[in-house]
Amino acid sequence: MPKLTEFKAIVIDATGTELTHEEQQLFKSEKPAGFILFKRNCVSKQQVTDLVASVRECVGHDIPVLIDQEGGSVSRLKAPEWKEYPSAKSFGDLAQKSRAEAFATTRQNSQHMAHDMAEMGITVNCNPVIDVPAPDCHEFLAASRTYSNDPELVGYLGEAVCRGLLDGGVTPVIKHIPGHGRAKVDSHLALPTTDVSHKILSEIDFKPFKYLSESDMKTALWAMAAHVVYSSLDPDSAATISRRITENVIRGEIGFQGVLIADDVSMKALGGTLESRVKDTMAAGMDLTMLCNAPFEDRVLALSVAPKLTAVSAARIEEAEKQRLSGGIQNERSRNAKV
Repeated sequence: MPKLTEFKAIVIDATGTELTHEEQQLFKSEKPAGFILFKRNCVSKQQVTDLVASVRECVGHDIPVLIDQEGGSVSRLKAPEWKEYPSAKSFGDLAQKSRAEAFATTRQNSQHMAHDMAEMGITVNCNPVIDVPAPDCHEFLAASRTYSNDPELVGYLGEAVCRGLLDGGVTPVIKHIPGHGRAKVDSHLALPTTDVSHKILSEIDFKPFKYLSESDMKTALWAMAAHVVYSSLDPDSAATISRRITENVIRGEIGFQGVLIADDVSMKALGGTLESRVKDTMAAGMDLTMLCNAPFEDRVLALSVAPKLTAVSAARIEEAEKQRLSGGIQNERSRNAKV
């Protein structure tokens, strides 16, 4: 089995329910370090199982296989083939009655979700969303995908999701670091800018990410970086292409130690060519970049310019995988009871 440092530091997808001949050849020759599934790729349990296995066979390694299965509006696995799960907001509402009950229910919900994914070979879920929505946050995020506007509660329920996923053998991806909750536009369509002070960001937006980065799960987690400009941190670049934010804020102030992946570089939030987007996210210090929902020719280009995984990034992926296989850390922090 090849070493991870022989793989390209990019996660890509496929067109349909099985790999085309062209896609098979691309995966074999370029060896992406990860694969992501969308609704169009998921028709039945056996079909997804076969697709995942074929990707890994092509690359010759049990690479991470990702999916966005948040529950609610963002669910790639749909009924009647799969159980559908509630939105984040529903658990935040439950917490208004009983935080302890909400934590237990959220964790159990995520564990069931993980079992659905794990039995098909899916190993990484892009969930939980631990952004803290501001009053004017765009509805694409704030409508039902967030838990609360209370950063402590967001971190608390985010922890429940992470523990539940790890209980079921799936790696969580906390998103969108360092915080997407002040975005007034959908980053799929335009580049959001956040103009509040560093102090306010630290007190509110960073708080759930810092909470989980200080937990006993710190090396078991991945995080997805936000296509958002934070004018008080780096007025010239979105977080995904800002070395300053990666080093000083995400790895520094927040203290995140796990795998850091850029949000999809095909999104319109980022300008420039596809080649520059791939290179800029990697130059900013991402462990992985990601390209989704793009033509085959774009996937070929992105893979051709993506660098191989560094030894440091490979070690982070391997450590998270070790934690996933062990079921994560079972002991909750004592301060949970105080939240």
